[in-house]
Amino acid sequence: MTLHDDLRTAIQDTPILLFTKGNKMFPQCGFSARVIDIFKSMEVPFETIDIFGDPEIRPTLISITDWPTTPQIFLGGEFIGGGDIVGELHQKGELQGMVDAVFAQGPQE
Repeated sequence: MTLHDDLRTAIQDTPILLFTKGNKMFPQCGFSARVIDIFKSMEVPFETIDIFGDPEIRPTLISITDWPTTPQIFLGGEFIGGGDIVGELHQKGELQGMVDAVFAQGPQE
């Protein structure tokens, strides 16, 4: 399997997946920290993939999403956007419904 395949599998298999600089225990930029804090405050399970873990993760991720910045957020296998978009969705109260819908679907196939 290629890294592209591995990332696609992780995106499909993980209900809430954040590609961040650092991880949920030690975010390494303010934007990543803000997104992590949003999902922690929602008290839902989520995973992070540190783009610093492998120098090929970032360009491979960009090839999947065509989105040049990090963090990148996926809900139920769908790309939602970056930190600003997720922050705005959270502020408007729309993110909770999106998250609830992901968990209502059950396991991803």
